[in-house]
Amino acid sequence: MKRPKIKITLVGRKGEVGCHRGHKIGDTFDFDTERGNLCPMAMHVAFPYIDILRYGGEIPNQEKGIAMFSCPDVDTLNIFKIERIED
Repeated sequence: MKRPKIKITLVGRKGEVGCHRGHKIGDTFDFDTERGNLCPMAMHVAFPYIDILRYGGEIPNQEKGIAMFSCPDVDTLNIFKIERIED
C-alpha cells in the first residue's frame, strides 16, 4: 500500500520575533523530501500528527486529513498546517 504524501505549510505566526530558523509564512515542505529543512523544534511537534495522518487516522476537532500545530518556540509561535495528500 502506498503511503499518502504529507505537506507541511507555515500558515501563521503569533509573536513579534521572527523565526530563528528563518521560516516565513507561506513556506511549504514535502515531508518525504524536505523534512530536513524544517526547524527541528517544529518537526518534533509535527511528527506525531504526521504519523496519525499518514496511517489513516484523524485529529479530533480538525478537518479531515488536516492537523494544525504550533512551534514550541515561545518567542515566535509559528502556526503550521499538515495536509495528507491522497494520490
